[in-house]
Amino acid sequence: MTKVDVDPNLDLFHTRRATVPALEHILYKPFSILDHGFIRVIDYMGDDAAIVQAARVSYGKGTKKQTEDQGLINYLMRHRHTTPFEMCEIKLHVKLPLFVARQWIRHRTANVNEYSARYSILDKEFYIPKAEHLAPQSETNKQGRSEAMPLDQATNIQNMLAELCVNSYHKYQYFLNEEGQHNEHPGIARELARTCLPINFYTQWYWKIDLHNLLHFIKLRADHHAQYEIRVYAEILAKIVQQWVPFAYAAFEDHSRFGTAISQKGLEVIKRMIQGEKVEQATSGLSGREWTELMEKIS
Repeated sequence: MTKVDVDPNLDLFHTRRATVPALEHILYKPFSILDHGFIRVIDYMGDDAAIVQAARVSYGKGTKKQTEDQGLINYLMRHRHTTPFEMCEIKLHVKLPLFVARQWIRHRTANVNEYSARYSILDKEFYIPKAEHLAPQSETNKQGRSEAMPLDQATNIQNMLAELCVNSYHKYQYFLNEEGQHNEHPGIARELARTCLPINFYTQWYWKIDLHNLLHFIKLRADHHAQYEIRVYAEILAKIVQQWVPFAYAAFEDHSRFGTAISQKGLEVIKRMIQGEKVEQATSGLSGREWTELMEKIS
């Protein structure tokens, strides 16, 4: 095995890797989310210059002017050249309710290692929504909620949820019988005892993902159509990315997050409108839903 020479003058607390001062400042610091959740940055690789470097397949920082780097990043984002953004990675420690985690894990583009209730005992922490976030099922959106319910009704729901969680955790402890307090049984395995817990208990994981896929996550989960409880996590992720790669994040907001895609038929409708034609849904060639979505985009 070849011996690696170590520079004796290299301070172990310094590095030749690209670092981002703004991200170094928040490293390991938790951003509180919901009632018990958080996100904290554990590690990262790359910066805006790494995206430029990968795009040019060169060594060094690529250009001498930041404006040229920013222009290239904008070009890459605008034309959906995604691989240079995959050169940056970030590792996060996330604490979140289980039902949020099951939405989150649908993004199968990350490396995940989750807290295991087969080996460890879960903490007595459950997500109880605030009153303003408790609402009936939407009549128009099959997977969303409508306006918040009256305060007295919301408070009653909160109390019922809290009671359910306390009771379920009490049963969980009974099933575990870790301290042998219940002589009538020796306890059951942790992997079985957890089955009595509701899906609003908190889990944790380490989540490592590249920048391209992280931006896709933010675009979908920070959207106003997304469920509130995952949206607040996505908003924090967006703020972290903005500090990490400001050029890439600005391009993302401009060309993706707050930009929009128009279908070929939709583009034809817009051209007809620009030419002064009065176009209505019946003459547009679009379905009712397509027409509504197009009008929302251009209004």
